[in-house]
Amino acid sequence: TMAWPDAQSAGAWVEAQGLVRDQAIVLLRASGGRPDDALALAQAGHSAKSWRQFPTAMARGDVAAVRDWSGAQIVDALQKLCHDLAALQSGASPRFFEPSDLPSGGSLPALTAWSKALARAMRTAEHPFNPGLMQEALVSQAQSALNSRPQVTFSV
Repeated sequence: TMAWPDAQSAGAWVEAQGLVRDQAIVLLRASGGRPDDALALAQAGHSAKSWRQFPTAMARGDVAAVRDWSGAQIVDALQKLCHDLAALQSGASPRFFEPSDLPSGGSLPALTAWSKALARAMRTAEHPFNPGLMQEALVSQAQSALNSRPQVTFSV
């Protein structure tokens, strides 16, 4: 079995490829610890700052934050965001984002439904739909899920 390199080795390798340490740390986390994927994120124009601001931008419904991203890149990032919020809701630690970067909203039922919608969206993420409409639809779904609140029921 081949294991991923430890965080220190991965960070050193990514830094050797030309990324500064702070950028390398954030993009390694964004890529789930995979050095090649962290480098690919950097080469695709993703910065540590934009990754850290992504959750808040999605909670605000800010389509401009993903304007230059492909459909697959948007869905992938949204799946990571959804995963981390569901992990927090379940008492686990987030994997792709720092806890301080995550918005406080998002009920577990809404996140579960959103996760299923994102899985369906990934099937057609590379389809030549109107990219602007796809971006708006995905961001709108994100905003709705991230701002959901648990329903309170009363019994008499």
